[in-house]
Amino acid sequence: MILDSTEPALPSPFRAIIHDALPSTSDEAKRLASAGAAHGTLVQALSQTAGRGRLNRQWVSPAGNLYMSVILRPLVTPIRATELGFVASLAVADAISGLVTDPRAVRLKWPNDVLLNDAKLAGILLETELGPNNLLAWVVLGIGINIVSSPENTPYPATCLAEQGASPALDTVLLGLCTSLNWRLEMWEREGFDRIRGDWVMQSIGVGMPIRLKIGNETISGRFHNLDRDGALLLECEGAIRRITTGDVHFAAI
Repeated sequence: MILDSTEPALPSPFRAIIHDALPSTSDEAKRLASAGAAHGTLVQALSQTAGRGRLNRQWVSPAGNLYMSVILRPLVTPIRATELGFVASLAVADAISGLVTDPRAVRLKWPNDVLLNDAKLAGILLETELGPNNLLAWVVLGIGINIVSSPENTPYPATCLAEQGASPALDTVLLGLCTSLNWRLEMWEREGFDRIRGDWVMQSIGVGMPIRLKIGNETISGRFHNLDRDGALLLECEGAIRRITTGDVHFAAI
């Protein structure tokens, strides 16, 4: 059931369509995108029954947290789509930093997690469709932020804002996120990925540290050397630099 399609008031170009419950906000946003929905159309659900994250992992979605997916229509080639995951990570971090006591506790973990005090607070999912002229037809950017609860029995520490002493209203988090996402998207469009990449590295956790990377059934170890110019992880191992485009990062503190 659609609860409201106009509130809360969000900065242009965002327009929220709010549902009581959905299987997945990203699936609904993809349906709308394929039907021609405008750039900035935002699907929010108060709960999800089949929420998912990266690599099709389940995203537990009880009421009280933020579950949203926004349709973007950037005029770029598919290879640049991954840059938007870093744009979104920074936008989430910007929004959360204004809600917590110590903004320095908000960190970014490759490729698309936002941490608070070394525990996962938010995740991001990118899905795309190719259009004519080898440009993207659309990007659906799914974002989940734990506000009042976090999942249990996860393979990584998880947290929520309430556990960290913050209790913002759901609408406050949504408005702050859309405001910061708008600013970060404008930065990306105006200045390209270099500024986004630099800001992400400054707020990241793991760069310069020994890490383990799980890629499918393979686990490799090395040092997180840097973020490549396209967002790939540069892993220093056995005297060489290896480019990693997908995988799970593990290190002692997380």
